[in-house]
Amino acid sequence: MPVVREHMDTNRRHWDEIVPIHAASDFYKVAEFKAGRTALRSVERRELGEVRGRTLLHLQCHFGMDTLSWAREGAIVTGVDFSEPAVETARKLAVETGIDARFVVSNVYDLPRNLEGEFDIVFTSYGVLCWLPDVAKWARIAASYLKPGGVFYIVEFHPIQQSLENVEDDPNVSELKLRYAYFATSEPLRFEDGATYADRSAAVQNRLTYIFPHSLGEIVSSLIDAGLQIEFLHEFPFTVQAFVPFMEAMPDGTYRLTKGDGTVPLLFSIRAKRRV
Repeated sequence: MPVVREHMDTNRRHWDEIVPIHAASDFYKVAEFKAGRTALRSVERRELGEVRGRTLLHLQCHFGMDTLSWAREGAIVTGVDFSEPAVETARKLAVETGIDARFVVSNVYDLPRNLEGEFDIVFTSYGVLCWLPDVAKWARIAASYLKPGGVFYIVEFHPIQQSLENVEDDPNVSELKLRYAYFATSEPLRFEDGATYADRSAAVQNRLTYIFPHSLGEIVSSLIDAGLQIEFLHEFPFTVQAFVPFMEAMPDGTYRLTKGDGTVPLLFSIRAKRRV
């Protein structure tokens, strides 16, 4: 565990640094959000459904735009993130937009020591599981925060997508190869990147991050083992950001591969319930 904690602390330092870069980036469009634009995608809004008047816990919320968007939909929201600068930015954004929300600084595994209560909905999305070394423990903690009959929902980058990479850094080459592990590994994958997906021109000093692969089977089985009843598992041939150059932006804000579209799952979603 000390080694895993070191990996997570390294990741947290990276996220602490990139919070202000993300908040200022065109990728997140904070000014548009302040003017009323939602940060939610059509997938989660459609699949999670009506949230008005329901309590919602958002795990790994970054700087809170999705959390606050759910509040605009009528939910009573609590956002959680392990980055203190992220939570500070989320709280400031809540004040600036006049949205009622609570935010808690905690990593997922320490959350039972930092937050009490049960919720109607536990929500998480887009690029969250790869930062977690233990999906089974994550699932148990997520389930523990649900009221009887409560709904857990995740929409996430598909493990297949996260295993793929462009053959070479040439936008004229449109071919994917299997580069990274699909199944969980004994050691995390180690990356060094001096930029961030939201702004490739920004220099990042905390370059080192650790990624933990998890297969779709591991994720689903962990939720079942945590006592949740799976209502659906959906897989989609589109994603919400271009991870290779040869992707086409669609009118609905999604991205599709220009080669082999429909043959590669890029997103998945799971909705589950805690038994009454």
